[in-house]
Amino acid sequence: MKYIDEFRDGRLARAIGDAIRRAVDPGRRYNLMEFCGGHTHAIARYGLPDLLPRNVRMIHGPGCPVCVLPIGRIDNAIEIASRANVILCSFGDTLRVPASGQMSLLKAKARGADVRMVYSSLDAVAIARDNPARQVVFFAIGFETTMPTTAVAVKKAEALGLRNFSVFCNHVLTPAALEAILTTQGGDDSMVDGIVGPAHVSTVIGSAPYASFTQRYRKPLVIAGFEPLDVLQAVLMLVRQLNEGRSEVENEYTRAVTAQGNLKAQAMVEDMFEPLASFEWRGLGEVPWSALKLRARYRLFDAEARFQVETRAVADAKACECGTILRGLKEPKDCKIFGTVCTPENPVGACMVSSEGACAAYYTYGRFTIPIAQARA
Repeated sequence: MKYIDEFRDGRLARAIGDAIRRAVDPGRRYNLMEFCGGHTHAIARYGLPDLLPRNVRMIHGPGCPVCVLPIGRIDNAIEIASRANVILCSFGDTLRVPASGQMSLLKAKARGADVRMVYSSLDAVAIARDNPARQVVFFAIGFETTMPTTAVAVKKAEALGLRNFSVFCNHVLTPAALEAILTTQGGDDSMVDGIVGPAHVSTVIGSAPYASFTQRYRKPLVIAGFEPLDVLQAVLMLVRQLNEGRSEVENEYTRAVTAQGNLKAQAMVEDMFEPLASFEWRGLGEVPWSALKLRARYRLFDAEARFQVETRAVADAKACECGTILRGLKEPKDCKIFGTVCTPENPVGACMVSSEGACAAYYTYGRFTIPIAQARA
């Protein structure tokens, strides 16, 4: 299949791995953060650490939108869903994220709340159209990738004259998280030497917005696709930049990402949303200007205004290391309850729930064991 099989060729993967081994300086370490959860799963699924030399370390970042959503916001969604005459629509991963008191949206559904899984924002609009006597709330989450789809849903509801549709907005901004990671870890003295930039996000915002980070923090960034050869090639490009003392934005994912991104999608988002002064991220805490809310002229479709939602900070479970994993300070295998108390069937933290979560990737693909290359060393 075009653009799939070509990027999963084992022979080429080994060749790029060999090129990385030849390129690295044996006297230094290369700490590379893959920002996107899709990259984390590709790394685990295809066993890419086995192709890398020991001094190249992949660090998992806060690139999973379900994982970074704090417990307080899940509590808010459960509270909305539990109200009389409300239908709450959500994507599948979010339904199982643990909230306060061992609750989740799925458990709220089992207790009688009308919670429905949808595959797109427009599914929620259709439910609102078909249930005019009910209030339908779309639990909108995600990075820049899904913001345009929420904007489309609101525009569709407006065009249909639906007064029973609203959005519980939890869209967060990738550049703000990147800023928080680099600032928190100490700027030029950060443990992160280079970044594998997100793919889907970059198709929307383009590669240009990352230039300020590479200039200010002197960290190279390479945007990569999700296939194994994409990730390996991005690692090779980062290693070469670091060896040459460069800190530039490079685009490995040229088949999908341009410098300017999707201008139509950006215009839709600009029309619909405005930035919030502060928003809580799991693991990162309050991050300034890191999320969006509906503009005042779309207040009719704002679930927080309609239901007078009051967000509060709620601490994660004490034994859960999801927050430190999202900051790149620990790996899933460093968590004492990983794979024992905390499993996909009984998740304690969001990182084990989401299809993009690091813990789910380690558990699903067995990456809690050490790489073969390291075992042989």
